[in-house]
Amino acid sequence: MAFLRCDYRSNSLVMSTSFCAILPEDKPLKDSNVVYLLHGLSDNCTNWERYTSVERYAMEHGIAVIMPEVQRSFYTDMNLGLKYFEFVSKELREEVHHLFNLPTAKAKNYVMGLSMGGYGALKCALTYPNRYNGCAAFSPAVDVKEIYETGPKIKKNEMKAIYGDSVKNKDDIFYLVNKVKKAPFIYLACGESDFIFSHSQRLDNALQAKGLDYKYEHWDGIHDWAFWDEAVKRAFNLFF
Repeated sequence: MAFLRCDYRSNSLVMSTSFCAILPEDKPLKDSNVVYLLHGLSDNCTNWERYTSVERYAMEHGIAVIMPEVQRSFYTDMNLGLKYFEFVSKELREEVHHLFNLPTAKAKNYVMGLSMGGYGALKCALTYPNRYNGCAAFSPAVDVKEIYETGPKIKKNEMKAIYGDSVKNKDDIFYLVNKVKKAPFIYLACGESDFIFSHSQRLDNALQAKGLDYKYEHWDGIHDWAFWDEAVKRAFNLFF
């Protein structure tokens, strides 16, 4: 496998940004499955590679993995900030196709993430279900309305910069679950001792009530890299 860090100027963000890529070396990249693997709130585009065995798991399945940089944006076109949702859900796909000839067809594309990135992955898959063949969310921070309304003052100010005076429907995972007609298959995983385990429990109820195709697993674990390493391994084994 090849590992690259790419720094380029993003039109959506109107600035230079980065993403990391894990790419198969033994076949044409146009034939690869592609996973967009999203980082959490306190991370950046390097953390998945640094703290898990994701490159080894990708090698076992012969898949390409793209890990973008989004700061603390909650993968959202921010009220006071940059268009990070546009960047991740649209521009990045076009950029990696241009640079590496990675496929853009739905059958070859997947989106996954942890915590804030799990929220971002679900938002991508539920907003644009025709772009992704599967989605995985690990310990996802899906109830952003709860975070917005009950968080400490510093977090509330940050959330206002992202969402404005309230979380809009387009950024509400539970609204998107109820709205979508046919979603990609969703894999959901959360540690039973995770401080936001209740978010996954509520999402499980919403997915079940909607009748969407998904799998939910929970086991002993907390909000940490040991859990996410196991979760991404399970997701890759499930999808590939």
